[in-house]
Amino acid sequence: MKTEYLDARTTHSATESIPKAAQILRAGGTVAFPTETVYGLGANALDPAAVAKIFAAKDRPDWDPLIVHITDRRMLEQVARVTPKAEKLIEAFWPGPMTLLLPRTANISDAVTAARPLVGVRMPAHPVAATLIHEAGVPVAAPSANRFGRTSPTTAQHVLEDLNHRIDAILDGGPTTVGVESTVLDPGEAGEPMLIYRPGAITPAMLEAVAGEVSIFQSTGNPATPQSLPSPGLGIRHYAPRAKLLLVTTESEFASRVEQLTKDGERVGVMLPQGWPAKGATEVFQWASWNDGKTLAQRLFAGLRELDAHNVTTIVCPLPEAEGVGLAIRDRLQKAARSK
Repeated sequence: MKTEYLDARTTHSATESIPKAAQILRAGGTVAFPTETVYGLGANALDPAAVAKIFAAKDRPDWDPLIVHITDRRMLEQVARVTPKAEKLIEAFWPGPMTLLLPRTANISDAVTAARPLVGVRMPAHPVAATLIHEAGVPVAAPSANRFGRTSPTTAQHVLEDLNHRIDAILDGGPTTVGVESTVLDPGEAGEPMLIYRPGAITPAMLEAVAGEVSIFQSTGNPATPQSLPSPGLGIRHYAPRAKLLLVTTESEFASRVEQLTKDGERVGVMLPQGWPAKGATEVFQWASWNDGKTLAQRLFAGLRELDAHNVTTIVCPLPEAEGVGLAIRDRLQKAARSK
């Protein structure tokens, strides 16, 4: 399969490319497209045969559920039942990087939800994504546009690296702005605390200010088994570069690990916060200021991919504090660093 490249980075090119991508989706094909978080691999969520192509392209196991992307209330009502608490969250955070787990309708097949009763639904804020879904006229199932378990894509080039010749088209809208996947939230029924399954740019504090108590999911079983995956992004090893990923917690530990690994003959890549030492590193990715969580998140996956492209054997990366968007960065890095 030849993957068609469609440029939507300017108004002129988008006018030509988005309708073509929408037609591919209506015809049952697969299109990678930008959202504000990461690039997604989309197919018609109401067409089980189209949804199956997502799993085949990504080598994604069928027990891992997908997120459905919508642009309006009509699409939302096609795929899910909205609870009163969810209404508050929708009003506050949509369109934006928040996925709600809601009771699914009969229109959504088991393939989308991995046979679970709740479906993840999101309204993306990215103008290219919103226009594409609107023109396609169907809700679009779309996990991240990468091979399963690998580092998420934040540019069209990243998608090409993983999925060229495996999907029908890539719609290039430039680099994403958030850089980590959406917050996945089960709002629960009235009187129940909300449950975050995957942290993202919509933080616990932001959610609590709108809809009350929130807790963060803690897995008690083996997250590689189907029974323990109520949400996307909970696999035992996700977001992983090819190189071994070594996480550290302090600037001094960062420097000593880089020095020792270099002495041991490793090709060391580093995710380098501004002003930190990188003596001995083979490759350096200039990450961002350590106090700038937004930019750290936006550049996270691009940095891991760039260091991989330089064929380093180990990547040393510091963990930010578990607050604000730092919670999401830690989540991605800790999953990426797990052994297979």
